[in-house]
Amino acid sequence: MTRSSGISPSREGLLNDRGGSPQRQFRDEAQRLSSDSDTNLDELELQDDRSKQTIFASWARWFSRYRGPRQSYNDRKDPGRGRLSEKERKRGCCSRHKICFITTGVVLALFLILSGSGLFWVYRSSPKDGQSPPWYPSPLGGTVNSWEESYKKAAAMVKQMTLVEKVNVTTGTGWAQDLCVGNTAPANGVGFPALCLQDGPLGLRFNDHSTAFPAGVTVGATWNKDLMYQKGRAHGLEAKLKGINILLGPAMGPLGRMPAGGRNWEGFGADPVLQAVAASEEIKGIQDAGVIATAKHFVANEQEHFRQPYEWGLPNALSSNLDDRTLHELYLWPFAESVKAGVASVMCSYQLVNNSYACGNSKLMNGLLKDELGFQGFVQSDWLAQRSGVSSALAGLDMTMPGDGLLWQDGMSLFGTRLTEATLNGSLPLERLNDMVTRVVAAWYQLKQDNQTQWPAPPPEGDGGPNFSSFTDDRFGLIHPGSDDKTEAEVNKFVNVQGKDNSHGLLARQIAAEGTILVKNDDGILPLSKHGSTKKRDTPGKYKIGIFGEDAGPGQGPNACPDRSCNQGTLGSGWGSGAVEFPYLIPPAEALESVFDPESVDVSSILSNSVLTKASPLLLSDQDLCIVFINSDSGEGFETWDSVHADRNDLFAQKGGDKLVQRVARGCGKGKSDTIVVVHAVGPVVLERWVDLPGVKAVLLANLPGEESGHALADVLFGDVDASGRLPYTVGKSLSDYGPGGQILYYPNGVVPQQNFDERLYIDYRHFDKEGTTPRYEFGFGLSYTTFTISNLTMTEKKAKSALPAPRPEAETGPPSYSADIPDPATAVFPPGFRKLKNRIYPYIESVSDIQHGKYPYPKGYDEVHSPSPAGGAQGGNPDLYTHHLSVSVQLTNTGTRTGKQVVQVYVSFPDGVVDASTGETIDFPVRQLRGFEKVELEAGASKKIEMKLTRKDLSYWSRGLGNWVMPVGGKFTISVGASSRDLPVSTQW
Repeated sequence: MTRSSGISPSREGLLNDRGGSPQRQFRDEAQRLSSDSDTNLDELELQDDRSKQTIFASWARWFSRYRGPRQSYNDRKDPGRGRLSEKERKRGCCSRHKICFITTGVVLALFLILSGSGLFWVYRSSPKDGQSPPWYPSPLGGTVNSWEESYKKAAAMVKQMTLVEKVNVTTGTGWAQDLCVGNTAPANGVGFPALCLQDGPLGLRFNDHSTAFPAGVTVGATWNKDLMYQKGRAHGLEAKLKGINILLGPAMGPLGRMPAGGRNWEGFGADPVLQAVAASEEIKGIQDAGVIATAKHFVANEQEHFRQPYEWGLPNALSSNLDDRTLHELYLWPFAESVKAGVASVMCSYQLVNNSYACGNSKLMNGLLKDELGFQGFVQSDWLAQRSGVSSALAGLDMTMPGDGLLWQDGMSLFGTRLTEATLNGSLPLERLNDMVTRVVAAWYQLKQDNQTQWPAPPPEGDGGPNFSSFTDDRFGLIHPGSDDKTEAEVNKFVNVQGKDNSHGLLARQIAAEGTILVKNDDGILPLSKHGSTKKRDTPGKYKIGIFGEDAGPGQGPNACPDRSCNQGTLGSGWGSGAVEFPYLIPPAEALESVFDPESVDVSSILSNSVLTKASPLLLSDQDLCIVFINSDSGEGFETWDSVHADRNDLFAQKGGDKLVQRVARGCGKGKSDTIVVVHAVGPVVLERWVDLPGVKAVLLANLPGEESGHALADVLFGDVDASGRLPYTVGKSLSDYGPGGQILYYPNGVVPQQNFDERLYIDYRHFDKEGTTPRYEFGFGLSYTTFTISNLTMTEKKAKSALPAPRPEAETGPPSYSADIPDPATAVFPPGFRKLKNRIYPYIESVSDIQHGKYPYPKGYDEVHSPSPAGGAQGGNPDLYTHHLSVSVQLTNTGTRTGKQVVQVYVSFPDGVVDASTGETIDFPVRQLRGFEKVELEAGASKKIEMKLTRKDLSYWSRGLGNWVMPVGGKFTISVGASSRDLPVSTQW
């Protein structure tokens, strides 16, 4: 059955245009349309009626968190499935999200005081002086050769579109108005379809018969470029087969500034180069499959606390405040490489950057992304991250998601009807709207989604479009579940996209295995033998192995909690919109028991973190080997588990994991047997409470392994594959080791919380190196079952030093041009008899009289002329930044007795005493910075020459005075090569 079944004639307009929201009444419509500014965010001070609605809605949700105990997971009708209700699925909804007691008290007190005065001052407050400089106008797309043909096709289509069709393409239809988490409406007059946008970076959210891949942090821990690409390719193929046009991943923000950050696990590690390489490879894979990839979250979105207005009881989000050099050399770096790889979409983040909302920040979107980095695709908002109307479009936002306004399902979009009105009254230049639409359509053509053999038209013209629903598990369901329309159709077709013979599951297994990091292996206890060990206590019978810990078992099933928002059973994923429904999850205990030879090995399991039962002391003392599983979980800000409010409270193992390890290690075989510890975690875990206990012989950090968890771990434990994972972050001895910049802001320090990135470049291993702090295990570290040597470093200069890159080249081709004539407002009026669905976003206006003309106060700096950045000129920036200046080669030799894999890493140390000529300031540099790596497999005794190239950008710093990358020409660079950031046996100077 197609979605056209049962549709009445009154809904034809819906299917054709899907576009206008109910009218909002403002005291001065022209003022509302012109009050947006990215340098002065007074547009957030909405009119009284809107403010009060927002206040009461927010407080109602705030108090609803305390109306009684949460429903037990055991009380859910389907704990194995764990699909969310419509309300629960709101990205960023406040339901069930608790905030700390102290903050609650403070905000409650403020509310009582202010409500008594009738002022509601707090909820009318906004950042007064945005510190992010303005950058206008938004650069036009269509300036590079690789996109030229797509832009020509897009321009031809856009020229035929009506105004309401253009608005349809740039505006989501509203949360749960269609089948995907994000949906645009079609432009049927020109044959442009509705687009489906779906999470996420780990797999396909709210889907069936799709793969739960290992999380980004595990992919990063492989340090394997080929696996990164293969994961992206498989992920993209699954999205395509489900009818998804735009995949909301990969994530390269957060970078991992704070090790306890709730969503660090979605990214690839705490280094910009590692993040950039992994993101670029995944993007290439996704887009080679024909699906639009999304680089997110742009930018400096490093913690969950206060990331979003109202979610944490405050009227404004947190502001990430950082300088231009820090932005360029750390947080922007992965996005630059993603643009260079051709990414077709970028998602702006929730929080403010330098006190201007990221999705309304013209410096970020216009100046950096579209001008300097030459981004040719479209910028979409995170869900409800758009906080203003016209100004966000002027600042570079091209598409709003999910289409709702400042609140979920309010039917009051900041685009939609408002975008139509702003265009008709001249507030929004028609050129800007045309560029917004063209960027979306060009991306569609660039990924060849116009090929109807590969991408059939959606109903009623064809049987394409999404073949699943994000809002029900049933085969038949509502086609517009968030509206008052009760039309049903076959919404879930249960298409299996996991590859022939579960080939994607096998890939997930390989990634999880190569992403498992062996950090301790005393006495060569690993790999294990399937038949036990010769090291056996002097007792009769089989070799006895005990498996301990809840994390080794199935728990209540992998999908017991909405969006995986609880820590129970074995940990395969963090929680939030980046999580997926597991088709299955192999528990480690089950996999290990299946591998050990039952004729010679007796395996016992206590799948609990309590070993204080009557039987457990006897069981512990009777073991020849103990394997303990512990974990640490976190996730996105709209969910809370136990006392973990998205960001972790600390870096210790959760649920008493440390005590479990201590008891097992001291009691195993009466203290005479060995213990192996396996840690599943979202990021670094402090191991100090037990890692040096005599009985703890081996430690494996298995990150978040996805559906093939147990099988992948068994592959490593038994040596079927080499232990080849390497740390994508530093494991410190305490949270304080990461410095002040590594700490979550748990309590608001103002109505607009301020988080200053005062540590600048010194995060993770850069901070440890600067402070001389010894970590437990350094960035890039990991053991193998064989041994390697790195020797014979040679360096070849490909191009001599020079301070500045070549001048910015001219655009390779010109952007499309369109008529500047504003359409007749009559063409945008709701068609007669049009049936409007509740809360659905439309592009139409009610009446021609709605269009009021007046003087538009454009944002401060809008009329200033901005010269193109000298660091720009192509996708990813000035092409000369990617010119190779050095070639570095080493000899890698496997000196062990078996085949294994080594990650060869190259680090750059900049010269001392560098003075910036434009400012006169002395430039400080991290002790060393990762600039490249290669993962190589060698048989025992084999050698191979490994060559890596360094670009101008690798050897430059960002000069705030020149607004350009500068290569120091005096002094000497040190180029070091080794197996980790602190194991660098060979180096040379340039």
